[in-house]
Amino acid sequence: PLRVRVRLINKETGEVKEQEVFMGDFPLMTDKGTFIINGAERVIVSQLVRSPGVYFSQELDQAGNKLFNATIIPNRGAWLEFETDANSVIYVRVDRTRKLLVTVFLRSLGYGTDARIPELFDGDDRIRNTLERDNTKSEEEGLVEIYKRLRPGEPPTVESARALLENLFFDPKRYDLASVGRYKLNTKLKIDIPRDVKNITREDIVATVRYLLSLMAGEGKVDDIDHLGNRRLRSVGELLQNQFRIGLSRMERVVRERMSIQDVDVITPQALINIRPVVASLKEFFGSSQLSQFMDQTNPLAELTHKRRLSALGPGGLSRERAGFEVRDVHYSHYGRMCPIETPEGPNIGLISSLSTYARVNEYGFIETPYRRADKERGVVTEEIVYLTAHEEDEFVIAQANEPLDEEGHFVNERVTVRDAERIVEVPREEVDYMDVSPKQLVSVATALIPFLEHDDANRALMGSNMQRQAVPLLRTEAPLVGTGMEAKIARDSGVVVVAREAGTAVRVTADEIIIRTDAGNLQRYRLLKFQRSNQGTCINQRPIIKKGQRVEKGDIIADGPSTDKGELALGRNVLVAFMPWEGYNYEDAILISEKLVKDDIFTSIHIEEYESEARDTKLGPEEITRDIPNVGEDVLKDLDDRGIIRIGAEVRPGDILVGKVTPKGETELTAEERLLRAIFGEKAREVRDTSLRVPHGEGGIVVDVKVFSRENGDELSPGVNQLVRVYIAQKRKISEGDKMAGRHGNKGVIARILPEEDMPFLPDGTPVEIILNPLGVPSRMNIGQVLETHLGWAARTLGLCVATPIFDGAREGEIREFLKRAGKPEDGKTILYDGRTGIPFDNPVTVGYIYMLKLAHLVDDKIHARSTGPYSLVTQQPLGGKAQFGGQRFGEMEVWALEAYGAAHTLQELLTVKSDDVVGRVKTYEAIVKGENVPEPGVPESFKVLVKELQSLALDVRVLSEEEEEIEIKEDEDDITATARELGIDIAGSMEEKRKRDNDKGDGGEGDGEDTSGGEE
Repeated sequence: PLRVRVRLINKETGEVKEQEVFMGDFPLMTDKGTFIINGAERVIVSQLVRSPGVYFSQELDQAGNKLFNATIIPNRGAWLEFETDANSVIYVRVDRTRKLLVTVFLRSLGYGTDARIPELFDGDDRIRNTLERDNTKSEEEGLVEIYKRLRPGEPPTVESARALLENLFFDPKRYDLASVGRYKLNTKLKIDIPRDVKNITREDIVATVRYLLSLMAGEGKVDDIDHLGNRRLRSVGELLQNQFRIGLSRMERVVRERMSIQDVDVITPQALINIRPVVASLKEFFGSSQLSQFMDQTNPLAELTHKRRLSALGPGGLSRERAGFEVRDVHYSHYGRMCPIETPEGPNIGLISSLSTYARVNEYGFIETPYRRADKERGVVTEEIVYLTAHEEDEFVIAQANEPLDEEGHFVNERVTVRDAERIVEVPREEVDYMDVSPKQLVSVATALIPFLEHDDANRALMGSNMQRQAVPLLRTEAPLVGTGMEAKIARDSGVVVVAREAGTAVRVTADEIIIRTDAGNLQRYRLLKFQRSNQGTCINQRPIIKKGQRVEKGDIIADGPSTDKGELALGRNVLVAFMPWEGYNYEDAILISEKLVKDDIFTSIHIEEYESEARDTKLGPEEITRDIPNVGEDVLKDLDDRGIIRIGAEVRPGDILVGKVTPKGETELTAEERLLRAIFGEKAREVRDTSLRVPHGEGGIVVDVKVFSRENGDELSPGVNQLVRVYIAQKRKISEGDKMAGRHGNKGVIARILPEEDMPFLPDGTPVEIILNPLGVPSRMNIGQVLETHLGWAARTLGLCVATPIFDGAREGEIREFLKRAGKPEDGKTILYDGRTGIPFDNPVTVGYIYMLKLAHLVDDKIHARSTGPYSLVTQQPLGGKAQFGGQRFGEMEVWALEAYGAAHTLQELLTVKSDDVVGRVKTYEAIVKGENVPEPGVPESFKVLVKELQSLALDVRVLSEEEEEIEIKEDEDDITATARELGIDIAGSMEEKRKRDNDKGDGGEGDGEDTSGGEE
């Protein structure tokens, strides 16, 4: 809650009233950097926008003359644009209006006379040139001229013109450069105006014109918009502040109105202030802004990268449609600030990126990256760390992090490869100013987890980075054999592990809490999260990794979270892989796995789904959550408790009732006997229908938790809801055909077959391999990192080690050969394999080794879907589409052509009528199938009737005639069908209720995984 002390001063009597006013509830950030809005964790993504300041650009006209432009962009307020034409005349535009001569504008700012203006610019010819075209002669005339341009059609006076100009540029409420804008103007134009002057001044405008003149003379340089020195980050605080300002300005309007209406004597601050606009603007920002996103909680890495994400989209930013290639491209100034690899595929490519590992944001919102200073006098690289912004860096010559140094810190080589602005050149070692701090500096967190990144093609590395974020936390975690050394740091920073706050000794260690006696003698209790549902339905579970009586230091990790193993990030499992084709089962990137991975639960994960049912007030009376449901047998109710809610621990299948609920039906006229019954037995004889919450198709599992909220207990519920029940159902999902798996190098595939362990190819020592990948997936994709990982992983497993090979600084080929030799493996990493079915060796040696494989969130159980009958669309009466609506498969335009080409007339007719929108026909067909009769002739499809009606609504007299020229009446006997349908137990109306519920669930999805899903023909 936010409270503000408000003082109201009556100017006439001098009376002062003070009051504390409640200004609404303000969401606070959790210690993990998220916000909890409506019970769901959300992340506010930082936004990359063009920095306020002055920008110069040039273009060529038809004749090939260079034309220069200058734009002054404020944080908020009117833009000011200067431009030149082929005759070297300078114009100015105020806020995208018509152009004015610059001299007219200067006059109106108080440089009135023809003599003053050239003095400002050392008598420059181009200014004289512009003056000759200028008809105004004094400040007043200049003001009037501007007013005519900005407010055409209003009578111009000097006073109103001066007020307009003051308002546009010099009023702090309307115009604000922000401190960053002032800083950019001062550095670019080399002027000295104090930091706290946030408006534009006359000096700024004169200096801008001066710079424009020097550009025309060929001095100075134009700006690059995509340079990171010209783009800044707006983080949570600033985005919120802007939102809050909008709310306050709306509130101000209300206060002014109320002041003028109400009586002066009785007025109080409380009565004047209406907090609605402020609360609404905050709510809108957190609830529906593009930058407030549902947190991606699939695994710890997803959580961490989501918080480090930078977006160029959103209010005040770009839109996908208008963003060209330049904005999306990798720019040399991204080095060490924004990752060149990690960005989504699809329409957002390059607009959404990730902060690099060592980058930080300075007070102005520019991204800085650290460098080690080189001492030129002594010729050594010091340990002193300096953070530079993109513009500062352009002035210096910077060496790579892995440039060899000797013990004292001198460069070993005479000539050193360096970056100098956008060029990469070799210079003598004396000229180096700075050196990178680490090779990881260049990339983001997710990319820094890919071993041998230097051997992968960038496109595949991008997929590797993005797919690690989709790895599902497994039941049994295992740290990678071949890592990059970043795993422990990431696990700790993501906040999923429990870290000891102070040193001490563990006195109690159980599954759900750890108690530590600190050295000061206090007891500290750490509660562990057990089987909580994450935003994405994966399972959050913490387990202790210390023992009772063990000594812990401050900052030690005492409990693992999801996807961590002894405090290290562990997204997948190390599995024994062979690269070879096998009977075509790994054609086109498919994957062949051993049944061992299923039996030993190597890739098993837990998923928790949440279902909710609410009892609302309806027009006919309140809905009721109860065990007493009409027309339902006792066997269905066996797992419900006396409230009508499923018991915890029950196993449920599709169609089972989770929460029994009845809704009152429309009252019918009662007979005397019924009224008597009603009088004797009370409400029970009322007509109700069953609207229970049931398990949807294809779901099910074990009920692990039930939460009940009700009005009576004082829980906050949305209007019209009396009771809300949430049921949590957990599933254990083993890996199965159709699941998507991937390595860390963008090598993804779908499981095509699960072979018995004994049929898998085996090594000479009898070990069967666990996964077979297609060797053709390597050469054309150019992600050789996976092959090096295979070799090194084999050696590491044999020697019982874990290896860290940091990116751009990892194991060399020679070292891997050496390692394999030490492990007693062949140096080329290949071995003869034997066919598990026959025992005959394969013709050629095969590359075998250990790869770290991930199971991704695209699980077949969530995608598989089938429908017989189900809901239909209201107008066209065609089946709905998509799994969420329990829809059918679309038989589109192109599919129709295919059947037409084969002349499959009957198949086609039945697809377009009884299987789709022939309302009568589909019920009759169902009836015929159930009763075992012949299927009747199809009737008229509903969409044909809709078409006829559409044409009639255009006043065209459309009739349907038979061959004998007689008109055919198209009408259906609705009641008849519904009766038949009810007999057969088909739900014709369609379960719209269920669809609505599912839509609400889906509504909170965050960003997709970047794969384009906008399929379909039309």
